Amino acid sequence: MARESGYCAIEDYGIIGDMHTCALVSKNGSLDFMCWPVFDSPSVFCRLLDKDKGGHFSIHPSHGISPISKQRYLPYTNMLETRWIDENGVINLLDYFPVSSHKSPQSDKHLSGWCPCNEPGVNRFKSGLRHSGFVRKIDCGRGAMEVEVELFPAFNYARDSHIARCSLDNNTQDHRLQTIHFESATERLQVQIFVDSREPDKHGFPETHFEMQEKPGLKGKGLYAKLKMAEAQTVTFVVHSPEKSVPGENIMGSYLNRLETETFDYWTEWTRKCTFRGHYREQVERSLLILKLLTYKPTGAVVAAPTFSLPENIGGTRNWDYRYSWVRDTAFTLYVFLKMGYAEEAEAYITFIFDRIFPPQHSQALLEGKRPFLPIMFTIRGEYEIPEYELDHLEGYRGSRPVRIGNAAAFHTQLDIYGELLDSIYLYNKHGNPISYDQWLAIRRMVNYVVEVRHEHDMSIWEVRGQTQNFVYSKVMLWVALDRALRLAEKRSSLPCPDRAEWLRVRDELYDEIMERGYNAEKGFFAQSYESRDILDAAVLILPLVFFLPANDNRFLSTLEKILEPPEKGGLSSARLVFRYDHTKANDGISIILALSLTDFAD
Repeated sequence: MARESGYCAIEDYGIIGDMHTCALVSKNGSLDFMCWPVFDSPSVFCRLLDKDKGGHFSIHPSHGISPISKQRYLPYTNMLETRWIDENGVINLLDYFPVSSHKSPQSDKHLSGWCPCNEPGVNRFKSGLRHSGFVRKIDCGRGAMEVEVELFPAFNYARDSHIARCSLDNNTQDHRLQTIHFESATERLQVQIFVDSREPDKHGFPETHFEMQEKPGLKGKGLYAKLKMAEAQTVTFVVHSPEKSVPGENIMGSYLNRLETETFDYWTEWTRKCTFRGHYREQVERSLLILKLLTYKPTGAVVAAPTFSLPENIGGTRNWDYRYSWVRDTAFTLYVFLKMGYAEEAEAYITFIFDRIFPPQHSQALLEGKRPFLPIMFTIRGEYEIPEYELDHLEGYRGSRPVRIGNAAAFHTQLDIYGELLDSIYLYNKHGNPISYDQWLAIRRMVNYVVEVRHEHDMSIWEVRGQTQNFVYSKVMLWVALDRALRLAEKRSSLPCPDRAEWLRVRDELYDEIMERGYNAEKGFFAQSYESRDILDAAVLILPLVFFLPANDNRFLSTLEKILEPPEKGGLSSARLVFRYDHTKANDGISIILALSLTDFAD
């Protein structure tokens, strides 16, 4: 894995987490990114965005050793294993956040993996609880190998200085459990180091050298350790907030074994619920595990990504903060959860949307026309005022400035989100639980808003730079919103629907409008917008998937044929991937998601 620039390739990171926050671990064993204590909190480690100042927690064989390195997830889990294999020995590194579906008698006191955020009396939107932690277990499976450890936090996006308090002893036979306290003005972390051996009489304990050091660019001391590991020996690092503790040295070994077992059981039991039985089942289950990992457990919100400010292209400026929940992205995620047998996750998000995101009936900002009915995105707690800042002191991934936190795009006009959300609500009513009367009232308000704005321009799914337009994709999704509302009214005939006739009229008028103004009859394809009738847009591949047209409709088939042609012939397909649209006419990138959409029509 090349690291000549001081940065690992983004694709060389694995992810671990506990549905509160996540950490990224590279193939060379370095934890280079983590926000603490939740997804959108300030970072504690972010070497991913500044190799010198960002902070890291690295574990790797000592210099001079060149072992083979492998990384994998333990089957059916979000537990990450990195292995180094050398002729003289094998080292296994297991990284995970403890998670558990069982509350133990000591869960209130000890780090346990149990989430108390939804317990009675706790405000899940503003709990402030710090109960997460992560474990890094180094295990020598064969022979012997020397390992180096560096643990250098950088609190508050590497802006805050910190102090480190500890009294480390290299006599690990008599001091098997040791503690380091890191404290800044805004956050505290506690690190437990536990040395163990499966056969102490035969192999003894690891030889250790602990040292607190300072590094240029970092604002406080960190740990440097050299560990001489032999077969059956382990060294485990447990990182957590001081609000939680760990047991004493005598029972620490059994406690860590229980954490590992319960975490393994939690993930395997969750994966076992998957109802998918087709080809590529392993890949589907891995994708579901990642989606689950990106779900904020207290509220059900799903973040688009656990990271901020990674560049769309190296050296570019389109570096956004994606630690928030987008209506569109989550609507597609809900569809997947429902189809794969995970109704509980879908219910959590639907409840969150109705409780926190739908505006009150007499919202002043909505009545005055100051903002859309829904924001396009919001925080994991349901806030949508998200100030955007630049962190000038960080150089960005491989020099890609600026580094941004926050996101000011919450009230961009993207009208397609109403169709995507209502489609998910319709599926939830069908495959999950029936919607309530109060939820139906909120849906009616949203659909009436759709009726009002159906002729407005927007930025649509690609957030195209330049003037807003009548994008065909957005018009289709507005049609979907109306169609699913009518279907809901039919399925739940007891729910009152005084505007049914108006919804039906507008839905049918919008359909005719799309077929007339959105289809370029001369060239034989659905265009990107009413104004850009000569531009192909791969987003229209969704038409059969939302039942706007059957997949064998001639207009759709001719559009599909155009999209499948290479760019030099006016199409959008290249190397089995699909451009969003003609980037020579509208400068933008490539979307892998659309390549996957094509598989729905391959048969």
